[in-house]
Amino acid sequence: MAEQTRHILASSTYKQIRDATFDLALLPWAATEAHNYHLPYGTDIIETDRIAAEAGRLACDKGARVIVLPTVPFGVNTGQLDIPLTINMNPGTQMSVLEDVATSLERQGIRKLVLLNGHGGNDFRQMIRELKLRHSLFICTANWYTCVDAKLFFAEPGDHAGEMETSLMLYLAPELVLPLSEAGSGRERKMKIGAFQEGWAWTPREWLKVTSDTGTGDPRAATAEKGKSYFEAVTAKIAGFLMEVASADTEDLYE
Repeated sequence: MAEQTRHILASSTYKQIRDATFDLALLPWAATEAHNYHLPYGTDIIETDRIAAEAGRLACDKGARVIVLPTVPFGVNTGQLDIPLTINMNPGTQMSVLEDVATSLERQGIRKLVLLNGHGGNDFRQMIRELKLRHSLFICTANWYTCVDAKLFFAEPGDHAGEMETSLMLYLAPELVLPLSEAGSGRERKMKIGAFQEGWAWTPREWLKVTSDTGTGDPRAATAEKGKSYFEAVTAKIAGFLMEVASADTEDLYE
């Protein structure tokens, strides 16, 4: 298989895949949503797709047999449907998609599936608990945006289209980033109820009541150099995880 495509299903041919064997499949899952005034709607897709591809490459270079599946472009955006062309995929729909993918892989002899999540509205844990009852396939999930401490790279990472995401996009796809002078402030309105602010109680946020520009986090300190350093740290960390899962005996995971 060609060096640049040996681990990417979307750019591989049947001739390349037919006789290959894989320890695990990596499924990147993103979202399509507004990202302040300066980043594209596909920000989560671009970030998650590129992080998955590079982490898969690094893992393959060290001997893991990983196949990276095409990125799912739609996520849970129930609180953002007042924003034009934000696309919502309900959790129930995600469950159906995930079950179909798991069934396909299981039938084809792939025994492990890693979900690489790139959107805060997605939460696959309950789905995995349910699927475990019906499938022998090992399924786990990881959020790329929490695998390393973003505060080591950014003064104020931000929650959405802030310094962290803007820096990543300046590194990964600078041609799609408008001048930062055109970005909104990313000011976030906090909920009045203290428990929600403290994080031990939760309810979905109504996004246009939270922010006027769709961003939460100030992007003005973003740079491509910061994005590069963060990308390299994140992909290295995920690659290490993929290698561990690929070689693990999933019937013997406890010390």
